[in-house]
Amino acid sequence: MEKTYNPQNIEQKIYNNWEKNGYFKSSNISYKENFCIMIPPPNVTGSLHMGHAFQHTLMDTMIRYHRMKGKNTLWQTGTDHAGIATQMLVMRKLTKTDNKTYQHYDRQTLVEQIWNWTEESGNAITHQMRRLGNSVDWARERFTMDQGFTDAVKKVFIHLYKEKLIYRGKRLVNWDPKLCTAISDLEVENIEQKGSIWYIRYPLSDDVHSSTSQKYIIVATTRPETILGDTAVAVHPSDIRYKNLIGKYLILPILNRRIPIIGDKYVDINKGTGCMKVTPGHDFNDYEVGKRHQLPMINIFTKNGKIRHYAKVYDTNGNESYIYNASIPYAFRDLDRFEARINIINTLSSINLLDDIQPHNLMVPYCERSGTIIEPMLTTQWYMRMVPLAKAAIEAVEKGDIQFVPQKYTNMYFSWMRNIQDWCISRQLWWGHRIPAWYDTSGNIYVANNEAEARKEHRLNESVILTQDEDVLDTWFSSSLWTFVTLGWPKNTPDLQNFHPSNVLVSGFDIIFFWIARMIMMTMHFVKDINGKPQIPFRTVYITGLIRDDEGQKMSKSKGNIIDPLDMIDGISLTKLIEKRTYHMMQPKLKDIIHKRTTKQFPHGIAAHGTDALRFTLAALASTGRDINWDMKRLKGYRHFCNKLWNGSRFVLMNTENCDCGFNGGKLELSVPDHWILTKFNYTVQSWHEALEHYRFDLAANILYEFTWNQFCDWYLELTKPILYNGNKSQLRGTRNTLVNILTSLLCLAHPLIPFITETIWQKVKVIQNIKDETIMLQPVPTFSTNQINDTALDDIEWVKKAIVAIRNIRNINHIPSTHPLDLFIRTRNTKIIRRIHDNYTLIQTITYLKAIKIIDINEEIPLSFNQFIEDTELLIPMATLVNKTIELDRIKNSILKLEAIIKKIYIKLNNKEFLRLAPEAIIIREKQNLRDYNLKLNKLIEIRQRILSIK
Repeated sequence: MEKTYNPQNIEQKIYNNWEKNGYFKSSNISYKENFCIMIPPPNVTGSLHMGHAFQHTLMDTMIRYHRMKGKNTLWQTGTDHAGIATQMLVMRKLTKTDNKTYQHYDRQTLVEQIWNWTEESGNAITHQMRRLGNSVDWARERFTMDQGFTDAVKKVFIHLYKEKLIYRGKRLVNWDPKLCTAISDLEVENIEQKGSIWYIRYPLSDDVHSSTSQKYIIVATTRPETILGDTAVAVHPSDIRYKNLIGKYLILPILNRRIPIIGDKYVDINKGTGCMKVTPGHDFNDYEVGKRHQLPMINIFTKNGKIRHYAKVYDTNGNESYIYNASIPYAFRDLDRFEARINIINTLSSINLLDDIQPHNLMVPYCERSGTIIEPMLTTQWYMRMVPLAKAAIEAVEKGDIQFVPQKYTNMYFSWMRNIQDWCISRQLWWGHRIPAWYDTSGNIYVANNEAEARKEHRLNESVILTQDEDVLDTWFSSSLWTFVTLGWPKNTPDLQNFHPSNVLVSGFDIIFFWIARMIMMTMHFVKDINGKPQIPFRTVYITGLIRDDEGQKMSKSKGNIIDPLDMIDGISLTKLIEKRTYHMMQPKLKDIIHKRTTKQFPHGIAAHGTDALRFTLAALASTGRDINWDMKRLKGYRHFCNKLWNGSRFVLMNTENCDCGFNGGKLELSVPDHWILTKFNYTVQSWHEALEHYRFDLAANILYEFTWNQFCDWYLELTKPILYNGNKSQLRGTRNTLVNILTSLLCLAHPLIPFITETIWQKVKVIQNIKDETIMLQPVPTFSTNQINDTALDDIEWVKKAIVAIRNIRNINHIPSTHPLDLFIRTRNTKIIRRIHDNYTLIQTITYLKAIKIIDINEEIPLSFNQFIEDTELLIPMATLVNKTIELDRIKNSILKLEAIIKKIYIKLNNKEFLRLAPEAIIIREKQNLRDYNLKLNKLIEIRQRILSIK
């Protein structure tokens, strides 16, 4: 082995060898137990971020663990076509290179350009996944737009349409005026920003004046431009200010439209003026109010967010209505919605209907992809009825067929599923699964795999002109089929029989609704066992927390606090790190803030730590379901851990290579430390298995760390030295055998978490054991064995360790050199302790550099000594020959004087009334604690001085 651990020299070489030899591949061996994890398919446009690194580490740990348990494992991989993200990315590239916009392309040409990009530049993330050590079955890699997926998506859509679970309708959706498409809630980011709230007078109609002295009511709004789409004003039914006006009418400012005053409990009496304008065509809450009161719905915007010439008026069911004059005043036509806002405010002010303007903080919905403010819009879309599908999916979790870890996310799942709404599944894009529906000139719909099939099924001749729907399906529609289509559905393949249901799904809580719940519903609807019972897609859902920065902030490009996992693996200079974090930022002020933050956080850039250190850190921080504040110190510490394992392994190899280790026969005489480490390791194996079986990756990592660093590398390697240097043949053979066996087993235990370093070391150690296998990843994982338990040896060495620590403490406290021979007296009546000392006399004597060890009676007098207690046993080392009285007394005197000066200052401070009055309570508490600590140190020094003075 190389003297220095350098992960850059080993990791990629090892991974290439693993992949080349097909070690990740699953099989269809029927007699083996199967274990399957489906990777949440990352976007084809994506790159590795900390969330990926975190989840992939946990998934790979489980796959490697179960593979070493002898199971037939499949980690199914693949990527998602990511409709909006991919189309936007390619359009940006085309604009840069060819100076062309969306309008310059027809559908077929643009889709061809996107396919070219995905084949040449897409899937960059899969190369990064290899750097993380992901042992996925690359031979089975899938893409949500491959031919198998395309066929399956069509089959599912057609089947659901025929079951009347898919329909077309006009409803309110999140609309992106820049991309001109509906988007999902997951793509909406609500950002708090400063704005205004406008108070507008809505005049009461003439027929109301006779019954009240009021001439108008005041409505507060943050979106005055939508006044053109108002169809009512709502008040709370019990609001005494307006109760008598419910059922009466108002005159809508500017348009002079007569609209009703309605009573609805949704209105907050204490918010604003207690009057709420109702715009069902441009607000989701108003839409629900409008449905309850059968209000018309009005669309005042074009698809790109400009004011229409004529509004679109619909009844509550989405049918065209002529209840209102649809004309919009010329002054507002073709204006962008925010220009229209200014004009409408000016108009209201000029006709004396603007009552007030106040500053107001509000949450504004933005599209994460385009950066555009979302506009709720009435559009015709395809929908899926979810209530019929949700019933079985709810029961599966209620019965425990599917379990959430942590369990608290079960309630989140139920909350959404029991209030589920129909799903808008269409998107106005060109990249994606085009909806398999055709229309004739009368608007009749024909759903089929292709046009020829539609004509044949519905007996349409060539004179009937058919046009395919322009929309594509929501990306989540195809990914909801992920668990079974990747295994060959709709065919009943051996893969589907062996690996479905899968075992564990690892995901974030933010897509429980968008992906996890939909997978459960779609799988249970389409996949049945041999008895016709709906199959679940997975048995366990493990929900991870978010990786945040060191201040607890969510990592994002806009904040400039993203850390690329590969930068922590390979290292990056400060200059390049700043460039990465600011390259997309246009504002100089923001760039400067990020520059300062990054320089403060990483003054020397980021050092290379290697993949194993990163993986171990992520696992160690994986406390179930909790968000993680990233800590670079922990990463550095676990890099030291890898180095410790490397150096400990080198010690073993140096003392066992080309030596008789008992693997070819010969008597093995095991020492007490040998029995101790075998027992210690067995208990470690037991607790490690328990941790992983319960998804406590943090506990598994800490268990491994504790044994490797403290028990094996620190204690056991030191306890073997007396035998390695002075043992007879059978003792040497026994200890060498134990060293190699423990190291080999430890490497196998650690492999799922830190695969590269363990493979590297194992390749060296296997030669000593005559192991012919090619890779550690196909070795059996260590299991608990009662044959390797020796509790007597365990208790004995644990006591010996305490004795060694006590003797070393005496040396350290009293400045006695570690090589100075000492006499040790042990005062005890405990027969078990006496036996332990006799059995381990040479070990204790050698390790602690003692001249002699003498057990004395409890009442026996000995010279003045330094002492330490281990429970009921006292360890004593005579002072007389160890201390130069003059030097020690001078040193102690100076220390006492310094402490007395410090104590005096604290006394003065605590007796100062002004200090006690003005100082924060925390500082006063700290000063009092300091006083207690310094007094304890002073008393200890006085005690030592008295001891030294008594030496004759």
